[in-house]
Amino acid sequence: MDKQALLKKIEDKKIIAGVVGLGYVGLPLAVEKAKAGFKTIGFDIQQEKVELVNAGHNYIGDVVDSDLKKLVEDGMLSATTDFSFVKDADFIAICVPTPLDKHQEPDISYVRDSAAEVAKYLKPQTMVVLESTTYPGTTEELIKPILEQGSGLTCGEDFYLGFSPERVDPGNLIYKTKNTPKVVGAIGKDAGEVIAAMYASVLEGEIHPVSSPAIAEMEKILENTYRNINIGLINELGRLCHEMGISVWEVIDAAKTKPYGFQAFYPGPGLGGHCIPLDPYYLTWKAREYGFHTTLIENSMVINDGQPGYCIDRAMHILNRQKKAIHGSKVLVLGVAYKQDIDDYRESPSIRVIEELHRVGAEVDYYDPWVAEYRENGETVKGIEEISPQIIAGYDLVMITTGHTNVDYQMVIDHAQAVFDTKNVTKGLRINEKVEVL
Repeated sequence: MDKQALLKKIEDKKIIAGVVGLGYVGLPLAVEKAKAGFKTIGFDIQQEKVELVNAGHNYIGDVVDSDLKKLVEDGMLSATTDFSFVKDADFIAICVPTPLDKHQEPDISYVRDSAAEVAKYLKPQTMVVLESTTYPGTTEELIKPILEQGSGLTCGEDFYLGFSPERVDPGNLIYKTKNTPKVVGAIGKDAGEVIAAMYASVLEGEIHPVSSPAIAEMEKILENTYRNINIGLINELGRLCHEMGISVWEVIDAAKTKPYGFQAFYPGPGLGGHCIPLDPYYLTWKAREYGFHTTLIENSMVINDGQPGYCIDRAMHILNRQKKAIHGSKVLVLGVAYKQDIDDYRESPSIRVIEELHRVGAEVDYYDPWVAEYRENGETVKGIEEISPQIIAGYDLVMITTGHTNVDYQMVIDHAQAVFDTKNVTKGLRINEKVEVL
């Protein structure tokens, strides 16, 4: 391969970029590539997403509506459901989901199937990068053989292959796709150089090369397992503090006054989003291949996975003090998004809380100003359209499970029969004995 020719092509913005998967990772990446001056083609199996993109209609919070519209109008960005677009692309980023299956084991079928389709149309001098979070070894053990066998090309001789973990934090007001540092691990020095150059020509954040895709894959797992473990610690400490009559929130506020050696994490009803609740399962699954048990990681997962059930136990006790059984009680859940001020409910613990409430016989509604409805287990669940003093007063218990900033929590406190605040959003408000904080 002619590395210098490809680097010159990147410098001259002659690369055609392709992005497979137009979700929370793929669409912002496609937009940034197009904004940087690279003609970009996005692929998705969902016809609805493709039609929205081609009409210039945005559906991702981290994308500026006017940016998408202008890029489409200028011919810099288009979308398709036809995988043959790969034959025209010089750079392909695979940004497809990597969920867990019903056995809590990695489901890499989207990655595998995407690689197989890319292989059919792969041409020489193409860069292929996997961005989907996965277990260490995926790029070299799974993707490389699929691409080689399906295309008849040889990695390192005919095409470049690497892994660069996505670092998307929906709703983050400071760090977006463009300014977040990017880790790049590739098969071979030349691959690392050209892939890093491609990202450097698009992003403002630092490009940090590592020696292999496996390093980059493990790095991504470390980022999120670090958070999983520390949140597990805080959730367990929170349970102990409750038994001791101590506010874990005040403990954390005091601890974070230390200017070194401590980073604040907070308790809650569980973990949500695509990465933090799922990534440790990828690592523990891969570790078993080596006869290795990730004891600390697995223990933190047990704690965090059990947090929705713990919140139901606390809700039972709150209702019991009112001489009410949770069976038959009317409960309003405030918030189903997995974090504040976004419409993303992937792996949301609030949905687990709702399911657990139904399981114990409660009558449950939810209100979320960001999520009017959600789909779970093939069914659509609709929230109530508004809250008011009269509506709030009609519930035996209000559970706050997402701390959206556009909800009038003082009104909720003033009119609710009981409030269970799992996010500490009532801090600083006029509270009374009806309010219990996790």
